[in-house]
Amino acid sequence: MNTEKERNSNLDPFKRIMTGRGVLCGLALAAGIAIGGWLFGGPADTPRAEETHLHAEAEPTVWTCSMHPQIRQDKPGKCPLCAMDLIPLKPAGAAGNDATDPDAVLLSEEAAALANIQTTVVTRSRPEKEIRLYGVVQPDEQRIYSLASPVSGRIETLHVRFEGETVHRGDVVAGLYSPDLLNAQQELLEALGMASVQPALPEAAREKLRRWKLTGAQIAAIEQRGTASPVMDITASGSGVVTAKNVEEGDYVTQGSVLFKLADFSSVWVMFEAYETDLSYLKAGDRVTYTLPALPGKTFEGKITFIDPTLDKLSRTARVRVETANPGLQLKPEMYASAVIRAAPAGRPSEEIVIPRSAVLWTGKRSVVYVRQPDTSQPTFHLREVELGATLGETCIIASGIAEGEEVVTNGAFTIDASAQLEGKRSMMNGAPSATPAGEEAALRVEGLCEMCRERIEDAARKVPGVTAASWDMETRQLHVRFDARQTSADAVARAVAAVGHDTAKYKAGLSVYTLLPDCCKYRN
Repeated sequence: MNTEKERNSNLDPFKRIMTGRGVLCGLALAAGIAIGGWLFGGPADTPRAEETHLHAEAEPTVWTCSMHPQIRQDKPGKCPLCAMDLIPLKPAGAAGNDATDPDAVLLSEEAAALANIQTTVVTRSRPEKEIRLYGVVQPDEQRIYSLASPVSGRIETLHVRFEGETVHRGDVVAGLYSPDLLNAQQELLEALGMASVQPALPEAAREKLRRWKLTGAQIAAIEQRGTASPVMDITASGSGVVTAKNVEEGDYVTQGSVLFKLADFSSVWVMFEAYETDLSYLKAGDRVTYTLPALPGKTFEGKITFIDPTLDKLSRTARVRVETANPGLQLKPEMYASAVIRAAPAGRPSEEIVIPRSAVLWTGKRSVVYVRQPDTSQPTFHLREVELGATLGETCIIASGIAEGEEVVTNGAFTIDASAQLEGKRSMMNGAPSATPAGEEAALRVEGLCEMCRERIEDAARKVPGVTAASWDMETRQLHVRFDARQTSADAVARAVAAVGHDTAKYKAGLSVYTLLPDCCKYRN
């Protein structure tokens, strides 16, 4: 069998030359690839330095619970302790240059969508408040009449039999027998007989009868008849509906006794109740449109004629009187009525900054909103204290704090504020600006057994100056703290916790302090 050397020697000279050239071409190709890689940054699948740096900076979103900040997860879900929705603590790829102040809260697009963050651009508009008034139809007190007996006597006949009966002016309502009236008629007849001697006497007798409410026609009938009538007709002095009937036939009455009460319902009052906070929006002369459940589909209109100057001390309301015509007597006393009025507060500018009430977070002394910062690569919000003006139902006037054109959060402000609190930033409950953008975090091993231990450990940690958040997990016995590194350290927190009776990994609580703990808190065997 021929050896390899012999086989090569038997090759044709041309083939040997071509074989040598192939080797040279392969070497040249390898050298070209190496030089190209050196010049253009290496193969396509090798990451560049900038890309490696960017990937290193990108951090996943940390999701936590607003009630249990010790919970940390890399994806949204439910808190394993209380089943509340987790909120984002630190968004992915949060670039610090997106925030104009250290207390700005940054959210990823995903986190903002899950939290249902909604914003509204601030504009100026006419500040109108929708006021709802509820009231009852009442008789017009200026159109209520009393029919009284002009003289003492006995009711002989009664022409009004029941309450609710309609009476017109001049109608006879009752017949009254009165000895005094009989004597007065006889005096008139005698005075007429002496008119030639005493011309003023008949007129004096007529005047006496007029004062007893006899009409001119009744007096003329007596003179023509020439005899006195023992029964006098009592006529209605006005028109209306009988609202009260106080006598029956045969009753004796004295002069001035009220026989009937009449009410004219051609015009009625609607007495509405207005809360004290709404009174500044109402004034006499305003037109009011209202409806009644008893007359669906119909609207009525009236004018405010009076606003009660005093408040009811129990309901904190004042009565508002609306006077309205009542043709056809459709409006009946005691019917319920409701009105909706849109009015601007008195003495205010025609246009002001008005935002939804849902955008405002109240803390008692402070009112804050979250404003979205413009020109940022991801949703960025910062807290802004505002001064509130009048409240207009679902909106409110902003006296100062935000300007026209800014974008305020109208839904999800509590979620943003909770994230700010967990990060130790300025928030609704923390009015002081943060000393650092976020501070430092540490996890310490702290011994304990029960809820009393948890309260004692967290309270001791929070009392250390510079600590912004502290939470102890009973199961893992880990104390998670956030603090300003310029004011304190994790070592100082550990010493403070050991001083109240709880061992840490570095410091052991003194025996004198440990023995003072309740029996349920003594963790040492």
